[in-house]
Amino acid sequence: MTRLILIFASAALLLAAGCKPKTKAITSLERKEAANLVSEARFAITLRDYARAEGLLAQAAQLCPDTGDYWLNLGMTRRRLKDTPGTKAAYQSALKAYREASVKAPKDAEPMLRQVYVLALLGKADEAKALLEQVKKTQGDDAEVKAFVDSRQLEQILADPKFKEIAL
Repeated sequence: MTRLILIFASAALLLAAGCKPKTKAITSLERKEAANLVSEARFAITLRDYARAEGLLAQAAQLCPDTGDYWLNLGMTRRRLKDTPGTKAAYQSALKAYREASVKAPKDAEPMLRQVYVLALLGKADEAKALLEQVKKTQGDDAEVKAFVDSRQLEQILADPKFKEIAL
């Protein structure tokens, strides 16, 4: 009997080892809860209560890890708290979320432009410029891309003192 249990347990382990973990789908209730947390965090930011805002934004980002804006706001808040490793982790998560969004909707230019912005925040201006060139080539007809490129937004962003406060 013990031997039979051992065989089944071994077989179950072998089968489980070959399976990839499934990513949990985010429910509409979780999205609504995250939106409420972000709303509360924005209020905390207006009161300059960055520690409270950081906790709320972290909860929202955990509930909806595919929402790059939550990670981006979390990174900005952590930067105000002078939490450099936390800022970097949040910005990298934002970049990942925007990359995934651009894969899901390749004709939508906004996630690509958001990636340019996050790369600049991470101190990777050369990568940001290269990505912007790629976006210009692939989606140069998009009005948002045209406006971004023609008005030299990236250069303006990089030179902005307020941007430098939240960038790494």
